[in-house]
Amino acid sequence: MHSPRQFLSRVGLVSKSGLLPWCARKPPGWSQPFLSTASGGNFTHLAAKKYQRGQESQKKPSQDLGPLDASWQERLADAVTPLWRLSYEEQLKVKFEAQRKILQRLESYLQMLNGVNMTTATPKSEGLSCILLPIIPSPVISGYRNKSTFSVNRGPDGNSKTVGYYVGTWRDRNIVCVHSHHLKNIPEKHNQVAQYYEIFLRQSPAEPCLLFHEGGYWRELTVRTNSQGHTMAIITFHPQELSQEELCVQKETVKEFFTKGPGAVCDLTSLYFQESTMTHCSHQQSPYQLLFGEPHIFEDLLDLKIRISPDAFFQVNTAGAEMLYQTVGELSGVNSNTILLDICCGTGVIGLSLARHTSKVLGIELLEQAVEDARWTAAFNGITNCEFYAGRAEKILPQLLKSKNDGQLIVAVVNPARAGLHYQVVRAIRNCRAIRRLVFVSCKPHGEATRNFIDLCCPPNSAKKLLGEPFVLRQAVPVDLFPHTAHCELVLLFTR
Repeated sequence: MHSPRQFLSRVGLVSKSGLLPWCARKPPGWSQPFLSTASGGNFTHLAAKKYQRGQESQKKPSQDLGPLDASWQERLADAVTPLWRLSYEEQLKVKFEAQRKILQRLESYLQMLNGVNMTTATPKSEGLSCILLPIIPSPVISGYRNKSTFSVNRGPDGNSKTVGYYVGTWRDRNIVCVHSHHLKNIPEKHNQVAQYYEIFLRQSPAEPCLLFHEGGYWRELTVRTNSQGHTMAIITFHPQELSQEELCVQKETVKEFFTKGPGAVCDLTSLYFQESTMTHCSHQQSPYQLLFGEPHIFEDLLDLKIRISPDAFFQVNTAGAEMLYQTVGELSGVNSNTILLDICCGTGVIGLSLARHTSKVLGIELLEQAVEDARWTAAFNGITNCEFYAGRAEKILPQLLKSKNDGQLIVAVVNPARAGLHYQVVRAIRNCRAIRRLVFVSCKPHGEATRNFIDLCCPPNSAKKLLGEPFVLRQAVPVDLFPHTAHCELVLLFTR
């Protein structure tokens, strides 16, 4: 094992003075250079990649990675779980340092925008003006994923019916699909279903679809599980020019394999089939077809029974998600006199878990299926003060805030995808006087979300129609939901 400082030093990210050069000593220049730097890459991932290159000439295949294809398995582990060589304690230290540096750069820029003299600004913790709390570790370190998506492509042996994860890039045309049974974050059940899907493909006369324009049919496999051991499998299929009768034959064949054939050992709770001519399709674009079993799986979280549809967003680490949502609840400060606005709410877990502490919950989510799940969960758990809206937040939120302009204080919680919030959503939040407290959950704070932070905290800007009082970043809490990877959730509290 390697200490975090040794790890960072060996990849060239610790200077003699002990500072990481990701963070400039002086405030960055104008917004574009700063944003380009901030969104240009994941600092933790950069450290891991440099570490791997430095180790290539001296590392030996680990004993637990398997026999003949150990080199491919190790390459995959480096790609998917780049921190796997470090102990978990050391991983947390590396991630915490990366989050601190991201916040340091952000604060430097915001202080410059707001005319704060950095030499007189008083740090509160970890060299920051905001309070940075210790990183919250994941309660589960291995096999923690409740959702895994497996690709189909050529394996190291050239077989195009290999199910696993990719090594290489499409840009470099060196994609190789490698089995994932050695990855520390994938549970055995997911690997078992992937293994039997591969067995099915190799006995099927239908070819896999590697590139859309080259034909083929069978595509990726998604496996979802819950803490009770229930398993949902979703198979994506390119229909090409097949007739409905021919499609029915393929669906019946895969159903037979997983119910009465060798795949029955997987004991699936449900099997879905989706015809898709695009890289990713929602249920609205191409409906998920239930071939057999239960239409949903359920999870117990924060004293709630949660319903989860095939394409609904749910954090991939259930135990970690509970820690994350508890942190959000504590920072939100909701009470019986506030309205909780839950933007990008997914299946509604954050709002539903806080419903008893607030007067009303308003949730907005893009996916109709996820909103249906949230409504079902509210009804099943006897929660009556929640409303959920399906659609784009930039369309729904401005009108929703206008309708709630009754002077009641609003606490906003946002949990967007890596691309961050649409600028119209940020503008609506910024310009709503009733929103005095905002909790922002970011899975990529150094990416596009940085623009959101700047627009929330910069001085009023009539050109951008940011007319409301600026927010101030008060507190940050890193929460690790992704052990062995470079990713980490960062929960940020803004007030005004």
